[in-house]
Amino acid sequence: MTGPTPSTGPRHPSVPEAPPAPTTHTPPEQSAATPAPTPSTSISPTPRQLWTRSRGIVLALVVLLAAAVVIAAVRSGTEHGRLDPRSADPHGSRAVAELLADRGVSTRVVTSTEEARSAAGPDTTLLVAHPDVLTARQRSRLHAATEDADGRTVLVTPSDRSVGTLAPGVTANAAPSADSTLSPGCSLPAARRAGPADMGGIRYDTLAPDAEACYLSDGLPSLLHLPAPHGKGDTVVLGAPDILYNDRLDQQGNASLALQLLGSRPHLVWYLPSLSDDQAASGSERRGFFDLIPSGWRWGALQLAVAAALAALWRARRFGPLVAERLPVVIRASEAVEGRARLYRKVNARDRAAAALRTAARTRLASLVGVPPAQAHAPETLIPALASRLHTPGQDLHPLLFGPPPGNDAALIALADQLDALEREVRHS
Repeated sequence: MTGPTPSTGPRHPSVPEAPPAPTTHTPPEQSAATPAPTPSTSISPTPRQLWTRSRGIVLALVVLLAAAVVIAAVRSGTEHGRLDPRSADPHGSRAVAELLADRGVSTRVVTSTEEARSAAGPDTTLLVAHPDVLTARQRSRLHAATEDADGRTVLVTPSDRSVGTLAPGVTANAAPSADSTLSPGCSLPAARRAGPADMGGIRYDTLAPDAEACYLSDGLPSLLHLPAPHGKGDTVVLGAPDILYNDRLDQQGNASLALQLLGSRPHLVWYLPSLSDDQAASGSERRGFFDLIPSGWRWGALQLAVAAALAALWRARRFGPLVAERLPVVIRASEAVEGRARLYRKVNARDRAAAALRTAARTRLASLVGVPPAQAHAPETLIPALASRLHTPGQDLHPLLFGPPPGNDAALIALADQLDALEREVRHS
């Protein structure tokens, strides 16, 4: 707020906008040869000021980091060992492996593409737990090894990223199934014997004429059985991993479906792709940091960014026109100047501070050289009148009185000093 206040110097009562830092003012009775001492004021923020300004952001970051750690710790307990036949966690698959062992089917875990390729054979079922983790080169080499091996390949929840290479002619639908439990709806013996199962997940589409489409939702299946073009091999595409989880195996017909799909050959090779796979490291497709972040975290970060932008818009303040009000108490003009200067400095409003300095200086200079107040801010009127009063002819006053805003605090202080020097010269000319 600004308003009429008593002044301790000749300039303060006539300055409605205060400069960002105190400057030296010379009273009329003081000679130009003996200028008044200039008080030294530091323009650098103190550590306490820095902490006061940034403590809200630091607190928000600490809370966000703590929440991320808690969420990661909670999720790690349920996602640990996901689809691992050695894990007894809820999302592990040890129960399936134990039931298969009771029926004479051996289970071997491999973690590299080369091991999976070498294990493919007519008496082997190869299960690929996370096909989307594989690079394009790994997928091509794996499909080439299994295509003519006369064995069975089971792909668990492949998306469009991988299903087109591992199961040519198959596409994944972007919209998952709305129901978790589905009925077979096909003639595949394993599905008909199992009955309803927890197969609601990714849905697929294929134009292969001999494909068996089971567990349909809105006309699209979440289980596809694809016989190989040549030989006795086949490929099974599962749109949901639930039938392999320990905590879901005893529900619906999950156990029956899983045992029939994985127990058709005497050997089961369970491929858990690893990021340390040599083929992944030497492949032509390099995966970046953001490719390794789960999609849920990316969506969460986007939501936080939108929330932060909305909060910034809500808290944003726009400088409006100054409103003169009568001050509730009488304060010294120097205190009002310093308070306004600190507010300008806090928001780095050097442009507004410079405009305030120049406006007040032009108003005072116009009255000294006889220019009407209405023409005080017209350079074509004010500058010629000032030039006739200066001791140094040809001095360019336009950059000083009408130039661009200063780029830093030092330039702003230099501008204030130059305006003071110009006013002193005109006043004493």
